[in-house]
Amino acid sequence: MTGVADSRRGWARRLGESRARIEALQLLRAEGQLSRLVGLTLEAVGCEAAVGGRCLVDGADGRQIEAEVVGFSGERLFLMPTGQMRGLMPGARVLPADAVLEARVGTDLLGRVLDGAGNPLDGRPPPSCPSRRSLMGTPLNPLQRRPIRDPLDVGVRSINALLTVGRGQRLGLFAGSGIGKTVLLGMMTRYTEADVIVVGLIGERGREVQEFVNDTLGAEGLRRAVVVATPADTPPLMRLHGAWLATAIAEHFRDQGMQVLLLVDSLTRFAQAQREIGLAIGEPPTTKGYPPSVFARLPQLVERAGNSDRGPGSITALYTVLVEGDDQADPIADAARAILDGHAVLSRQLAEAGVYPAIDLEASISRAMHQITDSEHQALAARVRQLYASYQHHRDLIAVGAYRRGSDPRVDAAIDHWPRIVAFLHQDMRQPVAFARSLQELGSLLGDAGSRAAA
Repeated sequence: MTGVADSRRGWARRLGESRARIEALQLLRAEGQLSRLVGLTLEAVGCEAAVGGRCLVDGADGRQIEAEVVGFSGERLFLMPTGQMRGLMPGARVLPADAVLEARVGTDLLGRVLDGAGNPLDGRPPPSCPSRRSLMGTPLNPLQRRPIRDPLDVGVRSINALLTVGRGQRLGLFAGSGIGKTVLLGMMTRYTEADVIVVGLIGERGREVQEFVNDTLGAEGLRRAVVVATPADTPPLMRLHGAWLATAIAEHFRDQGMQVLLLVDSLTRFAQAQREIGLAIGEPPTTKGYPPSVFARLPQLVERAGNSDRGPGSITALYTVLVEGDDQADPIADAARAILDGHAVLSRQLAEAGVYPAIDLEASISRAMHQITDSEHQALAARVRQLYASYQHHRDLIAVGAYRRGSDPRVDAAIDHWPRIVAFLHQDMRQPVAFARSLQELGSLLGDAGSRAAA
C-alpha cells in the first residue's frame, strides 16, 4: 500500500509540473503580412484577430505601428492605424496583440490632459492608475437607472430659468460656427456644480486645447478635471477613442458616487470620424454621406451618460453639435435631438445683435424640466416663451413699422416685454447667475403679478 501511495504522489507531482510548464508557454499567434493600403485602411492576410483587437505592423524604420481591427472580408482583416502610417511597406509583418479597448481610471487622472490612448499630453509622467475599465462601457438597465429629479445650477440665467437642466440629463448645444458655442460651454464648465469635470475635445482645432485648459478651466478648475484631447489632425480612430475614453473616465467617477459633468466637444466630429472609418472599409453612404454605423454609434455613446443604477452618482453630459450652414435638418443634428434629453439652439440673429449667450428659446427645449420644476416656475417659463415666439413671428412687420398697435394683444405684450427679454437673455461670461436668483429675475421680468420668491 505504501508503494501505491508513493506512486500516486509521484504522478501527481509530475502532473503538476507538466501543467505549470504548459501554463508558462506563450500561446502561438499566427503572424500575417500587409497586403494592401488604401487611404486610411490597411488590409492584412494570414493572421487572426477579433474586431476591436489590436495589431502591430512593422515599419521600415524598425518602429511598430499600432492598428485596430475594424472589419474583415473572408481572410482579409481591415485595420485602422491609431497613429501616422509613415514607413509602411508591402508585405510588412502584422502581429496580433492584446486588445486595447480598456482605460486606466483613478483619482490620479484629476488635473491631467491625455490623448485618446490615455497617454499624457501635459509633459508629466503617466498617471498611476491600477484600475482598468472597458472603453466601450457596459449598458445600464433602463428600469434600474435613477430618474432625473434634482435641478442643476449651471450658472447661466436663461438656462436655469427657461431650460432647467436636471442632474443626470444629457443636453445638446446646437450652433453654427462663430455663434458663441465655445463661450457658452466655458460658462457652464466653470459655474456648474460638480465634483469632477471630464472634458472630451474631439476633432477640434489644436489651438483650442490649450485655450480651454488655460483660459476656460484655469488652474483652479483643472484640479478637479480630466481633459481628453484628440484634435482634428489625429486619425479618425483616435477621435473615436477620445470620446469613449472621456465617457469611460466619467463612468468610473460616477460609480464612486460622485456628481460628474461630462463635456464632449463635439458630437459632430465624433460622427465624422466614424463616417471616415465606415466609408474607408466600404460601408455604403446613406444620408448626406453618413453610413448607417454613424447613427448606431451615437446612441451607444450618449446612453452611457446619466444617473447611476446602483448609487447616488450621476453624469450630467453636455454635447456640442455643429450645425453646418445653420441647417437644423442636418442629419447629425436631427439624430442628436432624438437621443438627447434636451437641446439649446444658438441663434445667429441674436449673436449678430450682440446678445450672448444667443439662445433661441423658440427652438430650444429641456425634456426634463417638467419633472424637476414646480407648476409656477413652468407657467412663468411658458409665458416668456410665448412672448418670445410672438415677437419673432412678427419681427419683420415690427421692424418696418407695418404692425399697427392694438391689432393683436399678444403681439402688443411681446413688444412691451421684448427689451426686458433681451436683457434677461444677455449675460456677461464672467458673471455667474445662481439658480435662485435666476428664478427671482424671471418673476421680475413678467412684472409684479408674476413675480415669485425663489425660496
